[in-house]
Amino acid sequence: MKTQNVSQKLISSHLISGEMNPGTEIGLKIDQVLQQDATGTLVMLELEAFNLKKIKPEIAVQYVDHNLLQADYKNMDDHLFLQSAAARFGYWFSRPGNGISHVVHMERFGRPGKTLLGSDSHTPAGGGIGMLAIGTGGLDVALAAAGEPYYVKMPKIMGVKLIGKLPDWVSAKDVILEILRRYDVTGGRGYILEYYGPGLKSLSAWDRHVIANMGTETGATTSVFPSDEITREFLKQEGREEQWIELEADEGATYDKNIEIDLAALEPLIALPGSPGDVVPVREVSGLNVQQVVIGSSANPGLRDFWIVSQIVKGKAVSPDVSLDINPSSRQMLESLTDMGALGPLIVAGARLHQSGCMGCIGMGQAPATNTISLRTMPRNFPGRSGTLDDKIYLCSPETAAASALVGKITDPRELEKILNIPYPKWIEPTQIKINKQMLIAPNGTTTQLIKGPNIKTLPNFEELPDVLEIPILLKMGGDISTDGILKAGADVLPLRSNIPEISKYSYYAIDPTFYDRAVLNQKTHQGYCVVAGENFAQGSSREHAALAPKYLGQKFAIAKSYARIGWQNLINFGIIPFEFKNAADYDKLEQGDVLRIQDLRAAILNKDSIIAIVVGKEIEIPLTYSISERQTQIILKGGVINYVKHALR
Repeated sequence: MKTQNVSQKLISSHLISGEMNPGTEIGLKIDQVLQQDATGTLVMLELEAFNLKKIKPEIAVQYVDHNLLQADYKNMDDHLFLQSAAARFGYWFSRPGNGISHVVHMERFGRPGKTLLGSDSHTPAGGGIGMLAIGTGGLDVALAAAGEPYYVKMPKIMGVKLIGKLPDWVSAKDVILEILRRYDVTGGRGYILEYYGPGLKSLSAWDRHVIANMGTETGATTSVFPSDEITREFLKQEGREEQWIELEADEGATYDKNIEIDLAALEPLIALPGSPGDVVPVREVSGLNVQQVVIGSSANPGLRDFWIVSQIVKGKAVSPDVSLDINPSSRQMLESLTDMGALGPLIVAGARLHQSGCMGCIGMGQAPATNTISLRTMPRNFPGRSGTLDDKIYLCSPETAAASALVGKITDPRELEKILNIPYPKWIEPTQIKINKQMLIAPNGTTTQLIKGPNIKTLPNFEELPDVLEIPILLKMGGDISTDGILKAGADVLPLRSNIPEISKYSYYAIDPTFYDRAVLNQKTHQGYCVVAGENFAQGSSREHAALAPKYLGQKFAIAKSYARIGWQNLINFGIIPFEFKNAADYDKLEQGDVLRIQDLRAAILNKDSIIAIVVGKEIEIPLTYSISERQTQIILKGGVINYVKHALR
């Protein structure tokens, strides 16, 4: 039998359709489903549209971790709706304040050898304990909840060999920042990052969670670690040792690409504002004044990550110029921190304790002051994501964050002993921790009416793809446009996730605040519009609203040099064609306001024919390419997945 790496074992054991040839579409059986509230409301509305009775996977969990601020009724209405939908469809329900989805899922539900599909782009964090965990759009999750396979292009496997041991003041966050320093936000596209080698022995399950979580920022399909004795110890600590299985690469297993990282050679790293991929050593930017430091998120959620901050600031006071914010990653984590005496030093030092959840990571509060620096242990720092348009968000490890909070300037934590006489705190993994299940509501098998407040609107209906399009380029953008650019994040927008007409007003707002008004005017003169972008269009979050809201305003297709995986799939799911330039240089031939004409579109898509867009009035021809499966062809023709499913059920 052919030797296999861990990723190949996970895929082959769940393969329903297709062949494991990179770039071809495969269908995977999904064992577990994860949803958070910012995307889950739409998933539940989609399940209602499917007329689903009960979910089919072994486990499905609806978390409430994003929309936690209650400035008005909207978020609370969503929470009541989600709790009623969880009961109706057979989900576990994690109540507000219980913690971040990826963290609680790893504590209570994650199992080596299983597949996990989540409506959150950081779902790959589950790969830290030997799962095949993939983030995707809500429609894909809804279909998986209904028992359908998850379809994705078979990725290549990149083997990441870890050797050595991390030095003092350097931690797991610096490992993934090193990968981003080398490969930026597109270097993992089309790959699974699989970690192996002797360096794994020094990385805890939560360290692996950090690395797998933020592997998403490389564009990777997911990240995978083996399930070994460290995984077993983690499950034993959580009271679930019987769920452990060994899952490691066969001797002699190979990878499509190989890289090596010497952990002992790493130093504290930091991502500069604007992109998780713009990474430099902390020493290169040390001395810059800091106004805010935020500890927490799914990218540094472990007990050690909070403990080490508490020990660094113990007996000290946070700089008077700095707000040190602590976001516990779960209720269980908070209880353990309290029990081990780690919470007191944080409070005495001047830290501000917030509720367990995503909080500032998604722009739900904690917006920094104008034109000031905020250091965060979070996974993303796209412009404006924090809620402040001119934000300067740096991403770093808990050690660097704590050092900077004390000094008031960006500080290499290795300097702390010299500056403040603080020795490196030595972490010892506890054999026992607090286990808290009180805020998890199990499915009870009863049928429940859905509770819909005034902010929850039924999904709009969309027409099938027309045969002829003559529409304007309403927006021309550059490269690396994130979903935060396509649909604004933050506390003012997130509560509108279940109200598509209202949330559509924020489409492309971060790029062009006039876009919505122009789109509405365009509806009076044209049957839709298109947009043009550079490389890596729609990177970042899995939220399908970044496709659905523009679709609601009339977007028919996009033309880009390339796409991020989840964004590309979400466009197809909502019937928006993700065209690519056949000749990248043609990007420069198109201008915002140009009108493009495409004829015989349906027949061309059906037959996989080449497509040419004509610039009306200029007679310029733009040849376009697209790479979609037979299944995706039918989805595009029907106007999206919901129409496709409804047609199949007739």
